[in-house]
Amino acid sequence: MHVLLFDDPAIRPHLLPFTFTRPVAALRCGILTLAEKWQRRLGAPAVGYLTQPYLQAKFPAGDVQGPALVINGAVCPDDLLIKQVQALAPGQALYCDEILIAAHLADAAQVAELVQDGLPDARQVAEPVTVISRPWHLFLRNGVEIRRDFALLTRGRASQPVGDAHTIVYGPENIFIEEGVKIRAAILNAEDGPIYLGKNAQVQEGAVLKGPLALCEGAVVNAGARLRGDNTVGPYCKVGGEIGNSILLGYSNKGHDGYLGNSVVGEWCNLGADTNTSNLKNNYAPVKIWSHAAGRFVNTGQTFCGLMMGDHSKCGINTMFNTGTVVGVGANVFGAGFPRQFIPSFSWGGAAGFETFRLPKMTEVAERVLARRGLSYDAEEQGIMESIFKATAADRPWEHS
Repeated sequence: MHVLLFDDPAIRPHLLPFTFTRPVAALRCGILTLAEKWQRRLGAPAVGYLTQPYLQAKFPAGDVQGPALVINGAVCPDDLLIKQVQALAPGQALYCDEILIAAHLADAAQVAELVQDGLPDARQVAEPVTVISRPWHLFLRNGVEIRRDFALLTRGRASQPVGDAHTIVYGPENIFIEEGVKIRAAILNAEDGPIYLGKNAQVQEGAVLKGPLALCEGAVVNAGARLRGDNTVGPYCKVGGEIGNSILLGYSNKGHDGYLGNSVVGEWCNLGADTNTSNLKNNYAPVKIWSHAAGRFVNTGQTFCGLMMGDHSKCGINTMFNTGTVVGVGANVFGAGFPRQFIPSFSWGGAAGFETFRLPKMTEVAERVLARRGLSYDAEEQGIMESIFKATAADRPWEHS
């Protein structure tokens, strides 16, 4: 049976800028993306995405004929929810209050009607479920999801040994090391939560890693880094300095000293040396951040909230991000002082002001960055960036003055 993960139209706009470049289910929280969580727990050979038309080529739906499980891509599954979804008969739907969680369709072509009108045979979940409906939910939920994913990925398997006499380990039963991992003279403390080191990851000399922590495939922790807990370093990221309760989705670098806290960083981002994020206001008031959906700053209700940076954005050395800063896709931030707390997609500048980072110039940078990882910036990626550039034009007021 096909498994199709859909972008809930009531949720996706609130997860921008991260959902400009990916379906909701392709967001990473814990060790795995939401789509990977469903695929593994359901034992599905693959999953399809029902997302924005401009993203569909990169994230295909696959075969949408015949029976299918249609699942809300913003939901984090657990064992109980999986049992309820698997128990759905054709024509039945599962809700959490008013939110459609999953449905069993006899014909996947009915999915548009399902999302709009629902099914007559609707039932409620046995317990409340986790729905990632705002960007800050990602880091708030990250520690719990690392624990869940750790149990899912390591059940019945044996870890590789640490293999380094100069590495200090606390709570070794909570550490899992995949093949190809290299560790040198580090401290691994898993007493307060698990540490997962993905395939071919590296932990360099003097690094301090505290769980819960996910270091995904090919990621590197540079010498002397301090990872304070509830962190996910996505595939092929490189990190240094101090990081707490943050997620780097993949292929991004924060390689130098500086603090990143209560933050989410997209793919293909780079934070220059000594970049720092404020995650707490001086008056300890709840943090407000920019909402693309509302077109204004909204209250997160959180005392701690740092940086939300979309894919392909960069910042120069000594950049200072104020509490609750949102940076869109393809921005380039530099210069002295605190830049504004909402930096639109394809912005070029800093505290002194912005101009547009034109698409051809942004493309040149992206081509160079991907080439460094042996990947190509192809027509598919270019088409996505062109769509986002057009969709975010209204966010760049200097273009219309």
